[in-house]
This record gives sequence, structure tokens and C-alpha cells, in this order.
Amino acid sequence: MSTEFFTILFLLALTVTVAVRGLLMLRQIRHVCAHRDVVPDAFADRIDLAAHRKAADYTVARMRLGLVDLGVGTLLLLGFTLGGGLHGLHDWLAGWATTGSLLHGVALLAGLAVIGWIVGLPFALYRTFVTEKRFGFNRMTPALFVADLGRSALLSALIGLPALFAVLWLMEAMGSAWWFWVWLFWLGFNLLALFIWPTFIAPLFNTFTPLADASLKARVENLLARCGFQSRGLFVMDGSRRSAHGNAYFTGFGAAKRIVFFDTLLEKLAPAEVEAVLAHELGHFHHRHIWKRLAVIALGSLATLWLLAWLMQQTWFFIGLGVGVEGTAVALALFSLVLPVFLFPLSPLMSYWSRMHEFEADRYAARQTRAEDLVNALVKLYRDNASTLTPDPLYSRFHDSHPPAAVRIARLREPFRARLEVQPS
Repeated sequence: MSTEFFTILFLLALTVTVAVRGLLMLRQIRHVCAHRDVVPDAFADRIDLAAHRKAADYTVARMRLGLVDLGVGTLLLLGFTLGGGLHGLHDWLAGWATTGSLLHGVALLAGLAVIGWIVGLPFALYRTFVTEKRFGFNRMTPALFVADLGRSALLSALIGLPALFAVLWLMEAMGSAWWFWVWLFWLGFNLLALFIWPTFIAPLFNTFTPLADASLKARVENLLARCGFQSRGLFVMDGSRRSAHGNAYFTGFGAAKRIVFFDTLLEKLAPAEVEAVLAHELGHFHHRHIWKRLAVIALGSLATLWLLAWLMQQTWFFIGLGVGVEGTAVALALFSLVLPVFLFPLSPLMSYWSRMHEFEADRYAARQTRAEDLVNALVKLYRDNASTLTPDPLYSRFHDSHPPAAVRIARLREPFRARLEVQPS
């Protein structure tokens, strides 16, 4: 492949990706605004017009910020690649560390991440202290925001830098099969992270206390027994320190599995509704969705690492992306920058797969608890989290990991309607 052809291919892929993403966000804005003043019939008796309008305005605000983020991110990508930014960073760091050394490579990748973080920081601040505050969700104080930044930076340095050293060393030391050894390291690193996150890392950011509500605890433990799910404990997380959004999840694997409820969720839902939400999460466990996703990600990572190993041998890959020097760290940096552009066409497929998993988890929850309890919980969460009830269908197909609200609730009620239809009049 010629250098010029690859440059044109990259620019064409970037143009299509940015155009499609931008047009989808504009469609979402127009569609949500067009349905802002009418609550869908399926929710008319449970969600008032004021809450529906708030959800529409919240969605539009997030989309508009997303459009700006998309533009800035595109300019940053072009600046790093064809604009010569990555080449310039490589040369500048040569004054601090020997070019081609592990130290130089780690500094290059870390510098790239730091610059991206600095560019993204204003968006995080605006999202937290303007958008989320405007709609009544933000509970984060500036002091807590800064503390979170400090903890995240420290963790990134303590964990990320040694990991980068290990990856670059494997790429240099393992010959032509380095991609396989890096893949094994990546798998081990992620499994270790799943194991230590609940016990050692998450508590650095939030406080986790055992579930104290005796009746709710008994209800949940009965559900776990019915589902054959063993957990290390039931915990309540102080999510209200940062946000009014509610959620529940289970994390870890093996003996480290634990179930976590946001305190904001317990404040909003009745015990039967909490049980139904947890049954949905257990549905993901029952159908092995997490392991299926990990398997797909693992296979995809193996393929992309093999592709990177091949691209590293092609001069046109470096020059075609605006970098006049070759090397392990440079190749890894370029690959991480441009890969999302070429993988964007897979977005609707991955979103569809995720939505199918959500339907499966809903069906499982409806078998273990009352479907109507899950419906009631979902309606409350849609209302209290200001989730739009009227997403643009095309935007949803590309980006939404969960089914649209009306479709999801209709699916949950289908078995109930079927039972009514077969009853004699």
C-alpha cells in the first residue's frame, strides 16, 4: 500500500465516522425536541409532562456537549497524526530519554495520555458542574472533584506506568510473536483488575457498608438462593456523594463477587422493585453475558495486536499518518489513536448485541420476580435519571446499549398480555 493511499483512506474513514456520529447526534436532538411536549402513551399515567420535558432537555444538553467534544477530539486526532504532534512529542522527549529506550517509549505514551486528559478536563468540568448541576443531579463538590483527580492520577501512575513498561518490554524482547505474549499479559492484567477492583480500588473512591435493612436483606438473600448465586456480601455505596443517579451492580468474580446498591437507588425504589432490579443483574450472570463479552473482547484484542505487529513493519503506516520516525512505542501510540476510527462501523453490531443481552436479563428477572415490579422500577429510574423516552431510532441502533424504554417495557408485559388472552371470557 502506498503512503498517499493510506493517508487518503485514513482521512476518508475519519470523515465518514465524524459525519455519521455528528448527524446521529443532530437526529437525536431533533427527534427528542419534536416529542418533548407529549408523554408517550405507555408512560402517560406514571410520568408527568414536566419530568418528560426535563428528560428531553437533559438529553439535548448532553448531545450538544457531545458535538463540541466530537469536534475537539477530531482536531486533536488530526493534530497528533497528520499535524505532526506525535512526531514533535517524540523529538521533544528525546532530550529527556534516549530515543528507542523503554523510558522514552513509556514517556511518549504517558505524555499522549496526559495531553488527552488535559484536553478532556474542561468537558468533564462542564458536564459535572454545569450540565449535571443544571438538571439537579450533581452532588460533587470542587474539593471532591480535585481529590478524585488526584487519586485517579496516582492509580494511573502506580498501575499504568509499570503495565506500559511490561508491554513495551514484551514487544521488544519476544521477537515476531510478541503480540501473543502481550495478549496473554493483557488477559492476566484484566482478570487481576476484576479481582482486586471491588476490594482494594473501589473503596478508595466510595464507602461501602453492609446492607442494613433486615427485611430487604432477607428478600435479596432469598432471591440469591433461588438463582443459585453466591456472593461475598451485600453492600450499599454512597453514590449520593457525587450524583443523584441511582444504580445497582455486581462486580468481581469467584470468591470476590459482591453486590452493590447505590444509596440513591434504595431511596427511590420499593423493596420488591429493588429485588426485580437485582434479578435483572443476576440475569446477566445467569446467561454468562460478562464472560461472553470478555471472550469477544479477548479475541478482538488478539486480532488487533496481530494487526499491529504487521503494521509495525510497514513504513507507509507511519509516514501516512504524519510520523517520520518508526518504533515500538510510536506504532502503539498511532494504533491506539486511529483504531477507533476504523472500528466505528462495528458500533451498531455491538449495541445490538448488548440490547439482546438486556432483553435476556429482563426475561430472567420476570421469571424470578414479578415483571410488573421491574416495570415499576424502570419507570422510576427513567423518570428520576431523566432518561429520554423518545430516542431517535437510528441513533439508538448505533449507540444505545439498552433498548428504548417503550420497547423494553412492552417486551416485559408481553407474557402478561398473553395470559390474559388465553383466559376464558
